[in-house]
Amino acid sequence: MCMVRSRFTTVELVKWLWLLMAALWLMCEACSSIDGLLLCRYCGHEVALDEHIHFLPSPFALSLRNDTVTGTRKTTAQLFENPQGFQFAVITLKQADVLKHWPAEKHSTWFPGFSWMLATCPRCKTHLGWAFQPSDWSLTVTRQDFEDSEQTFVALIIQKLLHAQFTSTLVTPNSFRS
Repeated sequence: MCMVRSRFTTVELVKWLWLLMAALWLMCEACSSIDGLLLCRYCGHEVALDEHIHFLPSPFALSLRNDTVTGTRKTTAQLFENPQGFQFAVITLKQADVLKHWPAEKHSTWFPGFSWMLATCPRCKTHLGWAFQPSDWSLTVTRQDFEDSEQTFVALIIQKLLHAQFTSTLVTPNSFRS
C-alpha cells in the first residue's frame, strides 16, 4: 500500500474544516433570513418582514381568525367588508414596503381615528391593501413622516401575499426552463 504524504498537518486540516463549517453556518443563516419575508404574490417583491406584524383590533371586523400566512407562527387576521360589499382578510403591520396613494380618506374607515389610503406593490403596482394614518393629520404627508411615526400602520390582504418560505416548495414547469 502506497502512502501519499499530505502537504497539510492535522492541525491545519482541522483549522480548514472549522473555517469551512463556519462559512456553511453563515450561509445557512443568510438563507434562513428569508424565512421571515412576506412577498407580493404577483411579482415576488419583498413587501414586509413577519416581525413587523402587529395586531391592531378593529371594532368593524366581521370576524377574526388565526392564520399562518407567515409560514410558522399564527397571526390574527381580520375580515372586513368595504361599502361596495367586497370582503378582505387582512393582517396589520407596523411597516411595509408599499406605495401609499395620498390623499388619505377619512370616510368608511375600518379603524376609528384613522384615515386610509390605497397601498400598492412598488414593483408591479398591484393593490396589496391600505395604509392608515391618524385622522387628525393632514390628508397628505411625506413618506418619511409616515414611516417615522409610531401611529401609522398598514393592513395587507392575505390573499395578495406569499411567504418566502413557501416559495422554496414551488416547482418550475419544464416548459419554463431554458
